[in-house]
Amino acid sequence: MEHIDDFYAPFETVTSELKIKRSLFIAQISPCGRSEDFRGILTEVGRLHKEANHHCWAYRLAPGADGQEDVSHCSDDGEPAGTAGKPILSAIRQGGLFCACVVVTRYFGGIKLGVRGLIDAYAEAGKTVVNLSGRVLKTRAKKLAVRLPYAAIKEATHAITSCGAVGSPVWSYEAEVSLTAEVRASFAPQAEKALDELANRGLIRSWGWVT
Repeated sequence: MEHIDDFYAPFETVTSELKIKRSLFIAQISPCGRSEDFRGILTEVGRLHKEANHHCWAYRLAPGADGQEDVSHCSDDGEPAGTAGKPILSAIRQGGLFCACVVVTRYFGGIKLGVRGLIDAYAEAGKTVVNLSGRVLKTRAKKLAVRLPYAAIKEATHAITSCGAVGSPVWSYEAEVSLTAEVRASFAPQAEKALDELANRGLIRSWGWVT
């Protein structure tokens, strides 16, 4: 991990299959930035596997989402309590992933696995698909927009760069200059202070966060 705002997410959507005592477990991992994204993914999995007995799942959002360090949820979807959702969520956490969701679909094969067997099966399904997904480094960032005169470009550039800029600002040149930029989320208070100071000195016309 390179910085407090950096985290790993799944590289792409991947599926895997596991067969245990005639029950088929189909696991899918997908990038998932918001709980709304997850609901769409779960709906699509349900559409693809209408005849399945269970769609057990877990997801974990970006660190700091909703003001919390670890926003995560899981569901057993009709399996005995604690036998499916928690093992899947543990696989995501052990893989060091955020912005990730895993749905494990089960087609019951007629042989009961028991509580321990279910926990092991869902844990293995989750771990397998997590390992297959690959990882990509992401950065928590906030976008801001600034309007300023040409004479203040140097000062504004320095302020944003020193406040954890992510990538390069995007500039628009007309009668005045407009720019949009991203700064690391943990640097947001520092960026606010620096830009407010420039505004008080008359070096920028206005600025604000872009939602």
